Amino acid sequence: MRDVTRRLMLLDTASLYFRAYFGVPESVKAPDGTPVNAVRGLLDFIARLVQDHHPDDLVACMDFDWRPQWRVDLIPSYKAHRVAEEAPAGSAGPDEEEIPDTLSPQVPVIEEVLDALGIARVGAAGYEADDVIGTLTAQATGPVDIVTGDRDLFQLVDDRRGIRILYPLKGVGTLQVTDEALLREKYGVDGPGYADLALLRGDPSDGLPGVPGIGEKTAAKLLASYGDLAGIMAAADDPASKVTPAQRKRLLEARPYVAVAPKVVQVATDVPVPAVDAALPAEPADPERLEALAARWGLGGALQRLLLTLGR
Repeated sequence: MRDVTRRLMLLDTASLYFRAYFGVPESVKAPDGTPVNAVRGLLDFIARLVQDHHPDDLVACMDFDWRPQWRVDLIPSYKAHRVAEEAPAGSAGPDEEEIPDTLSPQVPVIEEVLDALGIARVGAAGYEADDVIGTLTAQATGPVDIVTGDRDLFQLVDDRRGIRILYPLKGVGTLQVTDEALLREKYGVDGPGYADLALLRGDPSDGLPGVPGIGEKTAAKLLASYGDLAGIMAAADDPASKVTPAQRKRLLEARPYVAVAPKVVQVATDVPVPAVDAALPAEPADPERLEALAARWGLGGALQRLLLTLGR
């Protein structure tokens, strides 16, 4: 019987359009002078990814809530330094993220163009794109390539299931293919172990304090010795264990943080995502709309290169 296993590619869309914004000059503009560097850069990114990695299915995963309240309730510092404006008290909407003034108007254009192309775009209220990616990965029956500049998603790497992270080092032309061998070489852990490592080490970019005095190397050594976070905390509670007195003190003092941090650090895998047709389109879903968007925003060569790649 013919093998019908399909390769799924999941895009951490915000991560990629931020990279496109900072990687493509702001002098790239629409006919009316509006910058479209993030839009055109993202289209070129997708064309290159499809050309190089040949996915059968592709989903652009979106942040419907970049700082979910349920994570903030557990760790109030979560992404707090990136808040531009807090949502009004009692509002169901998310806080407003600090985004460059000339990037935020491009995000709706990106969404319109993806929809006109017929590239599946998925988000879920109250969840980050990471959680959408975690859920779609859990549901996948074949290999999955996750494209992100966010190391948090390294926790999803699973060689047995063919789940790897394509981590951009320079644009998307140079990608670090992150599998279990690379994680063990660089961090001394496997995929699930990376979430425990990140929790212990902390992450200033996400406002995660970590355990004071426990850096990446120490966290990796503790995980190598005791297996996982639960094993480390059990060793900290055991006077006969080989945890050093300083490490024991730090871990026990951080117990309130350690108790809640796993839910914050681990991506959700049970998000209520809508059913979509993830098949990579060979031709635009709405050619007339796409033509109008191309003219309005001057998408030119970037859009043509993507259409050519999709049509092959």
